[in-house]
Parts: sequence; structure tokens; C-alpha cells
Amino acid sequence: MRRIGRVLVKILAVIGLLTVAGIAFLGWMAGRIEPALPKRMVLTLDLEGDFREAPDGDPFARLAGRKSYVLRETAAAIDRAGADPRVAGLFATIGSTKLGMAGVQEIRDAVKRFRASGKPAVLFAETIGDFGKGTVEYYLASAFGELWLQPSGDVAVTGFMAESPFIKGTLDMLGIQPQVAARWQYKSAIEIFTEKGFSQPHRENLGALLDSFSAQAVEGIAEARRLQVPAVQAAIAKAPLLAGEALAAGLVDKLGYRDEALATFGDGPKPKEVDLADYAARTVLHTGGRIAVITGVGDIHRGPSDGPFGDDQGFGSTSIAKAFREAAADPEVKAIVLRIDSPGGSYVASDTVWREVARARRAGKPVVASMGGVAASGGYFVAMAADRVVAQPGTITGSIGVFAGKAVLADFWSKLGISWDEMHRGDNATMWSFNKPFTPEAWERVNAMLDHIYADFTTKAMEGRGIPADRIDSVARGRVWSGADAKRLGLVDALGGFDVALNEARRLGGLAVDAPVDLVAFPHPKKPWEVLAGLASAGGIDGDVSRRLAQVLAVLEPLAVRLGGGDGAQLRLPPGDLVR
Repeated sequence: MRRIGRVLVKILAVIGLLTVAGIAFLGWMAGRIEPALPKRMVLTLDLEGDFREAPDGDPFARLAGRKSYVLRETAAAIDRAGADPRVAGLFATIGSTKLGMAGVQEIRDAVKRFRASGKPAVLFAETIGDFGKGTVEYYLASAFGELWLQPSGDVAVTGFMAESPFIKGTLDMLGIQPQVAARWQYKSAIEIFTEKGFSQPHRENLGALLDSFSAQAVEGIAEARRLQVPAVQAAIAKAPLLAGEALAAGLVDKLGYRDEALATFGDGPKPKEVDLADYAARTVLHTGGRIAVITGVGDIHRGPSDGPFGDDQGFGSTSIAKAFREAAADPEVKAIVLRIDSPGGSYVASDTVWREVARARRAGKPVVASMGGVAASGGYFVAMAADRVVAQPGTITGSIGVFAGKAVLADFWSKLGISWDEMHRGDNATMWSFNKPFTPEAWERVNAMLDHIYADFTTKAMEGRGIPADRIDSVARGRVWSGADAKRLGLVDALGGFDVALNEARRLGGLAVDAPVDLVAFPHPKKPWEVLAGLASAGGIDGDVSRRLAQVLAVLEPLAVRLGGGDGAQLRLPPGDLVR
């Protein structure tokens, strides 16, 4: 009976897997077989949507109706649309956005290039703020040629603010003693545990960042709206502005509703609305020289960065290092772009990636680091060995420094009536126990490690960025910079988005700046049946069955590609908190 039960369970599991696999394959094939794009269309862009650095690796995302924009694909699609005679214009909506300053600048730059083609770019907002903040949103909106605001809306272009909680008082009440150290005074992440407010270096650091962001926004808005800087500053001082006030101040062009704004594209045959994400996926790029794109997003850690569905939106050093080795070994790869959006993480993991960047260059593959929203500490560490480093003016970068420590819980346990006992062998065996403070000898070891890491970080910064030894301390010591300030200080080479980094990669790879290129993701994204086969094996389904299932689905792939034809070819871009 047990054997019969196991057989029945296996049969049911296989049936379930086949059903799920079939649905996934049909969903994938539907993504390849799209109707042709209309002969006249308006591209729509939801700036409140989900923006990612790489495509979603979940093969079921499309079936679930989840749509997201890939930031660099979106900017590239806007560029293509400017030269596409089928595209009558660009229509975007905004209220709030998940994009930070650097992401906003990536889209702003693309919209400005689109407008230079002579085509209209219209933005509609029900509100920009709505009892909240809207400065970054309005900074993005200002790049459009015509701004519509719903009469009931407002424009909350109130400026920038930085605030942070401090829990030292709570830790004191609980009897928890933080024992942490940093290199150096601007490495302020530890202050949440040790202070009750901003220290002077922390305040200085944040103040410079706020000054840079404010200047970028005010100057950008003034230029886009043809206003004087004092007029923009006055609007910010008065905001939130009611709809009529925003119109009078020249911040918006017209008051009305979405249908009225969309009607501005009504000359001639009525164009069809096509979402920009669909347009990006269904326009064909002529391939040329191969450029590898490696994407690292989030906390840098040791090990792989694969998610449960083969999603490479992570920053595991094992995965990123392997991607560099594979790209360096590919004879067709002309150059590598490393896209970074990370506040850092493990020093050792960051150093592993740094080494592979250097090895790729020695193998004859130029490397360009493209910084997204943040590339600080470990995120900056991995970029330093690149041939060229590109950042947006609003990219948070630098933070050359390190911190480490622990919380001592001995007094906390006693408040709860909990006692601990221990035995050890080795003088420093207990140094990382939360139940004992560091001994003087252990504390000396902690500080020796921090000194070593800081020396390694600054030495590699001097060598990679050509910063003289007598100047490194002025740009390091844990200080965070905006991309604009980082460019002035020599921490980055050029300002701009992925398009600027790609042009640098073309140049270093021996290609013309306008040469068509084939962007290839490393590591290569998994296909749905590969993900399902892995999940099936992990779940205990017979390995031979899952392998055969993957083989059957793979055989059907050419059929789906052939049926897709024409505009069905996809744009081939990759699917893709500080050194602590």
C-alpha cells in the first residue's frame, strides 16, 4: 500500500507540474507572439509604476498580470520612439513615483531627447503630492513639453528633507550596549545606535547631499519651464500649491482631466495607446557587436544571487564573479557594462567582485561601471577597478569607509530573568558573543581589521581612480557624495545614465559610438522550463521526469519564436547596505 501511495503522489505531482509548465510555456509564448504594433500610436508611460534595473525573472509574472518597467529599456525605447514614424507622441501620468533622483534623471534625459525629435511629450497628473511630498515627481514632470494638472490636484514641490530615527534611548532602557566602531567620522550608519541625533559630521554630510539635490532640481525645473531660479525657489517656499496657483506660477500649462490631456494627440487619425513596456518588448534592434551587461542590485553578500524563480536581481558575489568570468571568456564580447544599484554590504564579497573586474580588464575586456540610484561603500568598491565610471548627478556614491561591532545583551537578559552560561577554548573565542563585551584584546583585533579594510579601500581607490595619497582622505573617511560632486572630485569620470555608459563601452570596445550592439545578459536568464525543472527537482519530483519535461518544452521554443515573427522579437537586455 505504501508503494501504491508513493506512486499516486508522484503521478499527481507530475500532472500538477505538467499543468503549471504548460501554462508557463503558453504565457512565455504569448509574450513572443504579439500582434503587430499599430501604424499610428501614442506611447503611454505610468511613472507611478514599478521600475526595475532588470526584467522580472519570475516566469509567472506575465500570467499574473504584473507589469514593470526596466529603467534602461524604458529610456532606450523612448529614444527609439523619437525616430519611429509610427509614434505620434509620448503621454505619461504621475502622482508619486518609486524612482529616486538618479532614476528620475535617467527618464528626464530620455524625454528631453524625445522632445528634440520634434514630437510632443505630454504629462498628466491628478495631483503631485496630495498631502505628501512631490518635489522629485515634479522635477521629473518638468521635462515634458506640456503639463496638465487635474483642477482638484496640487503641486507639493516642497523641497528635500532627510530624517532618521535614533534608538540609543531605547537601547539604554533595555540594557543593550552597542559596541561599534567605524572608519571614519562620516561613516554615520552606526550613529542610530550610539547617538540621539545627528552628529556634526553626519549633519555636514547630509547637508551637502541636500544642497546638491536641491540645486539640481531647482536648476532643472527652471531650465525646463523657462523660469528664473528665484521664481522656482519662491514656488518651493510657498508649496504645496493649489492647481490655480501652480498654473499662475508657470509650473503647469493647463488644468483639466486625463481625457482632455490625451485629446491633444487628436490631429489626424486617432492614434492607439501602446504602453511603453509593450513597445520596448516588441521593437526590433539590429544586432551588432556584443556587449555584456552584468547587473548587481541591493545588498552585496557572499554566495549566489539567484531568487526562487531564476531572478538575478541580487548582488551575490558568487553569481556576479561567475558572470564576469563567462563574459571575459566569450570571444565575441567587446566590452562589459557593470550596472550597480547598491548601498554595499560585505567587504569580502565586494573584494571578490572587484578582483573579477580587474581580471576581466586584464583579459582584454574593457569594463564600464554604470551607477544607478546608489553606489556607495561596497557599491562603489566594486566599481573602482573599471576603466570608466559613470553616474547620474543624483547618484548617491562614495562612502569610502567601514564599520563593525555588536550589541552586548548581558544587562538585557537579566531584566528578563534569563541567565546564560558558557565554556570556551581560545582567548578570543567569545569575542562575537552578544552576551559579553569585547575584551581589550578583542577590541584591538576589531580595530585592526577596520584599519586594514580602510587601508585596502583607500589604496584601491587611489590606484583605480588616480587619486593622490595626499587627497584621498578628503574624499574618503566614509563621506557620501552626490554624483555631481563625485564627478568634481574625480570619483567618477562622466555624468549620465546607461546610455552614456553604453557609449563608453562602445568606444573602449573599438565600436563606433552609434554602432548597433547586441546587449547580452551575464549570467544568462533562465527560461521558464529551466526554472520549473529546477523547482521540480528541488521539490522531490523524479529528476528524470523533470529533465524530460524541460526537454519537451525546449523543443517547442523554436515554434514559438517562428510564430512570433516581425515585431515579436524582444529587446535583448539583461534580466538583470555599504561595506559594513
